[in-house]
Amino acid sequence: MNKDGLGNFFLGLGLGVGLGLLFAPKSGEETRDLLLDKAGEGKDFLKKRATELSEQAAGIADKGREVLNRQRDTLADALEAGKQAYRDKVEPHSHHANGQSII
Repeated sequence: MNKDGLGNFFLGLGLGVGLGLLFAPKSGEETRDLLLDKAGEGKDFLKKRATELSEQAAGIADKGREVLNRQRDTLADALEAGKQAYRDKVEPHSHHANGQSII
């Protein structure tokens, strides 16, 4: 949920509590219980949302690691192919006709 959605949630929560107090007045104890219930609902909502966001972040981090590992492997393969191409190009020229190395 983005910041606007969270702000809208709290705005709705506050308006709902306020309208409830205006149009259905209750005793002080009932009003306190109502406010505590609504605060508890908000707290539960935030805990649930925080857990969801944490799980999403973990999933994104895992995907990022996978991409980096694939890129690292691709780079290592390309580097090895380059080394092999260099060896293939240099080694035939580093031997005499009799097969002995000149290096």
